[in-house]
This record gives sequence, structure tokens and C-alpha cells, in this order.
Amino acid sequence: MLRLSSRETPPTGVKNLAPAARPARLPAPRVELTGAHIDDVTMDEAIARIEDLIARRRPEYVVTPNVDHLVKLQADAQFRAVYAEAALVLADGMPLLWASRLLGTPLREKVSGSDLFIRFAGVAARRRYRLFFLGGRLGAAERAAEVLAARHPGLLVCGVESPPLGFDRDPAANRRVLEQVRAARPDVLFVGLGAPKQEKWIHRWRLDAGAPVSIGVGVSFEFAAGMVRRAPPWMQRAGLEWAWRLLMEPTRLWRRYLVEDPRFLALFARQWLDARRRRRTTPAASPSVGGGQDAGAGTQPRTLRAATPDRPPASERSRDAA
Repeated sequence: MLRLSSRETPPTGVKNLAPAARPARLPAPRVELTGAHIDDVTMDEAIARIEDLIARRRPEYVVTPNVDHLVKLQADAQFRAVYAEAALVLADGMPLLWASRLLGTPLREKVSGSDLFIRFAGVAARRRYRLFFLGGRLGAAERAAEVLAARHPGLLVCGVESPPLGFDRDPAANRRVLEQVRAARPDVLFVGLGAPKQEKWIHRWRLDAGAPVSIGVGVSFEFAAGMVRRAPPWMQRAGLEWAWRLLMEPTRLWRRYLVEDPRFLALFARQWLDARRRRRTTPAASPSVGGGQDAGAGTQPRTLRAATPDRPPASERSRDAA
């Protein structure tokens, strides 16, 4: 049985040794892809920015778009609103990197939620960050915590919870989950409810949960727990992780990968053609400073994320009505 950590009360007169505040970083360049603005950061840079958010102690959240997210965003206004307020948007998938290169605005590195989940556990163990795992199939979060704690001695997993299906539609059940998270006082809340449910739940309830950083990680608990096999590294590098997932869970995933996600090709083709027309008709201009975009980025009918770096923190923006 996993032993969950508790926060010790410091002796009288001794300050609680929270991680030191970091100097503010310049905003990362952003790359527009089918209307979404994605932060051009490496894994190390993403982790550093998450640590910055922890130090600020204001509830923020991170999203990890893949092809499926970009397709869903086109028809889901609520999902677009979630993306518009995210503190960090990370490219989760090789197809996004390939598309960005073809548009002339290359993203440097894939930063998937599943890889981030594993990597950040090691950082958390060294920095003594408190983690909470919410979601996943029954037993997955607890088993993932045990596996990661064995791999990273000193890892502080302050809570795990696999709520029943539909808990978010039951006010009493949802309130119990929120109270459990708030009482545990995590620095980072990892949520594995699947997209877009996990992102919408985080967006709506982040202030009530109180965690400085929340991240939707999909099936990552099952990967870490060994309940679902992840694609071999060569398939991940080749952008074939979707094919592996389809092979492992065809009944659940066939519609996503064979019917819905191929729409991304049309979305990308439209942006690529727009970019090509713009290059032909627009005089050459120097790239915008800090924007990570040029004339080849194309024009999209929707803008899913504000491009200004000085927008207020999520805790100071209005929350959706319950």
C-alpha cells in the first residue's frame, strides 16, 4: 500500500522551506497551428516554467495538444476557451512538429504529457514538490505512485484518487474530490480523465482545487502503472504512437484515429495553402519579436489563444459559472 506523505509543521520560529521564487522568464515564442498557439519550448524549458508557476502559488494549468485536441478545438467553443487561458501549451505529438516545419515555423521538441509526467516525478523528488494523481482506471493512480516512488526515493505523492465515472456531474461527489485535493495541498495536480474532459474540469475547478499547477495527462497513470503498454520509442519518434494505441485498444479508439483525427490533414492543408498565398502576395517582412510567427504562419478563422504575454494570471480571471 502506498504511504501518502503529509506536510510536516515547522518548529516555532522556523520558516517553511518552500521552493525559492524564480526570476520572471521572458515569454516563449509561440507557433500557430490550425488556430492554436503552441509554446516553442523544450522539455527542460517546460519543466522550468512549471517550477516558475509553482513558485507563484496562483492556480494555473498546462495543456498538451495533439492532433486529436486540434481537431476537437475546431467545433468546441468551451475547449477553445480552456486553451485561451492556459499558462503553457506544449506540443504532444510528432505530427505537430512536422506540420510546424512545413509551415516554416518549426517547433523544437515534442513535449508529451506522458513524458512530462515521468520526467517531472524525478524533479519533484529532488525539489520536494507535492504531487496529487487524480483519475485513471481503478487502481492506476495508486500503482503509478508506487512505481514512481520506487524509482525516485523521496517522492511526495500527497494523494491519489480514481473517482467513479460521472463524478463531475454529481455535485456532491465532485465537491468531495475537490475537498480531498485542497486538503492534500499539492504543488502539482495531475489529472487523467481523458480529453477534453480533464482540461475542462481543470479550467472550471482549478481555483477550488487550489493547486498552483494542474496538468491533464490522459492515460499516463496507466502507462506508468504498466496497465497499458506504451508504444516502443522508435514508433514514438516515427509519429506512429497512434497506430500502437489503436492496436492496443481498437474498440475504444477506432473512431478517434480512423474517423475524427484524419480531419487534421484538411485543417493543415488549408493553413499551408493560406501561408503559400501570403508568401506570394505579401512583401517580405522581418519576423515579429517574441511572437514565434512569420508571414508563413497563415491566417485562421479562429484564434484559440491570446498572443500577448502580459495577460493576467488565471486566478485573477473570471471562472466559469458552476
